[in-house]
Amino acid sequence: MTEADTLPKLLRRNAGAVPREVALREKEFGIWRSITWAEYEARTRAFALGLRHLGLGAGDVIGLIGDNRPDWVMGEVAAHAIGAQSLGIYRDALEEEVAYLLRFASATAVIAEDEEQVDKLLNIGAELPALRHIIYCDPRGMRKHQDPRLLPVTELVRLGEAAHAAAPAAWEEMVAATRGDAVAILCTTSGTTARPKLAMLTGGALIRHCAAYLEADPKGPWDEYVSVLPLPWIMEQVYALGWGLLARMKVNFVEEPETMMADFREIGPSFVLFAPRVWESLAAEVRARVMDASPFKRRMFDLGMRKGLEALDRGERSVVADQILFRALRDRLGFSNLTSAATGGAALGPDTFRFFQAMGVPLRQIYGQTETLGAFTVHRPGEVNQETVGTAFTPAVEMRIDNPDQNGLGEIVARHPNMFAGYFGMAESGDLRDGWLHTGDAGYIDAAGQLVVIDRIKDMATTRGGDRFSPQYIENKLKFSPYVAEAVVLGDGRPHLAAMICIRFPIVSKWAERNRIAFTTYTDLSARPEVTALLREEVEKVNATLPEPQRIRDFLLLYKELDADDEELTRTRKVRRGVINEKYGEIIEAMYRGDETIPVDTTITFQDGTRQRIRTTLRVVSLRPALRQAAE
Repeated sequence: MTEADTLPKLLRRNAGAVPREVALREKEFGIWRSITWAEYEARTRAFALGLRHLGLGAGDVIGLIGDNRPDWVMGEVAAHAIGAQSLGIYRDALEEEVAYLLRFASATAVIAEDEEQVDKLLNIGAELPALRHIIYCDPRGMRKHQDPRLLPVTELVRLGEAAHAAAPAAWEEMVAATRGDAVAILCTTSGTTARPKLAMLTGGALIRHCAAYLEADPKGPWDEYVSVLPLPWIMEQVYALGWGLLARMKVNFVEEPETMMADFREIGPSFVLFAPRVWESLAAEVRARVMDASPFKRRMFDLGMRKGLEALDRGERSVVADQILFRALRDRLGFSNLTSAATGGAALGPDTFRFFQAMGVPLRQIYGQTETLGAFTVHRPGEVNQETVGTAFTPAVEMRIDNPDQNGLGEIVARHPNMFAGYFGMAESGDLRDGWLHTGDAGYIDAAGQLVVIDRIKDMATTRGGDRFSPQYIENKLKFSPYVAEAVVLGDGRPHLAAMICIRFPIVSKWAERNRIAFTTYTDLSARPEVTALLREEVEKVNATLPEPQRIRDFLLLYKELDADDEELTRTRKVRRGVINEKYGEIIEAMYRGDETIPVDTTITFQDGTRQRIRTTLRVVSLRPALRQAAE
């Protein structure tokens, strides 16, 4: 275990040992710019000394909001160096969310990327009496603002460099004074049921936990990583900061979210973590491209997938499938150099998991919570099972199943030596009892000792007839379809299962254009009878893989996409079922009442504040009317 027990100490150590080694890269104006460890430290030092010059230090909370950039990680490490706590906020958070988090944490400064984020902060400024400094990194569009709290990052750096010139030893003394047992990071929880809580994480716990993870999945200076997941999320903190500083893994930052996959391919990383929604989107894109291919290429794709899946079931790799399909496919996606890959944050459907495994992507599941400093299980090489999330990193991680039923299914409870230090601003940590975190997830440990996660306990459902089911499991099977972006499976306390489905607009619109189906908007396209027929086929395919009581009897295509801005999803894209049941309650009741059509007259508000009235008619598709009537 390293003696460096804080992120600033790790940075100081790396800059001293390998100053010219590349630590970070950022793509700007189409060109990759490398940042050495010496440059990483020098800019972080300027940030820290500049922040201290502004009067910030121990006891302060410094917010960070914007895209993943080197300045974000430097700003975070600088905050820790002066004894402050960092608070990452999702770049697409609405003003109300930003105001709540900054007000609750009494943040005194925010490092914001650009005009978009600064505008949010200025609009809510009256609600944030503690906020004294807004430091912006991109000056474009900022000349119109005159707020005295505003400070360009160039001026912060100038202040810091002047402070360093006046007192060259100040930085080293500051870093040496940082303590591993001090709270360094305030990390938002997923907030599936209410406002997110702020988990307090110490620098020492983060580093120790990252070291334990690296024992199970070793990384080093030769590894390349592309930072695309939101930096406020605990797992991106683990990789971009923890692993980046501990293992000296090179961390790359894409130019814009829109160029992510093109930039990703240019780097050809050796390790990747994507959230399930990204893996699902990639699988859908691949299958959509196949639809546009020639008949010969479609036959080759089908042959390659069949051979690949057959070999996967035997625990082998298909040489034939690799030659005719997978090698080129991995190259197109930027996966040619992968030595390990992971998915986490929510459950990934087994069909999507098998798709990438067959392709030769070394995909493994991880599982954990913010409170456990991210993942604490992973698949070991040779023990990958798409139905499980693997085993604990080390023997120091303990797991048990509380209140198991006759099948061993109960609540997953876990602990290890590097847990969170409680919730900021809350005297009690209700989910943490005697050092054990009660996760709220339902699961069991299988015969091989691997953990199987089924769903959130509160989301596990039972039909009126007593048949138990996991909505998430069925939703993930639906989302393997290239045409399905989101799905909400209903049926708790009801006579049968039903579903509300959101189409994947980019792919369904392409399908519609190819089939000469005219449409104007998402709402218009989702209401087309041809699209309904297309989605009916997809639902019937999923039904064929499910036991009779878990099959979907009715479904409809929703008139809009589910959106985190409408609080229908969390920022990590988990469904907020309580919000869905309340917001779409009348539609759900109409489905179960047996209505064949449901009129909708509503107004939706876009992120820019504009509103649009939507008037449409939803059509309920009954897949097994005879069985539905018998059940009722």
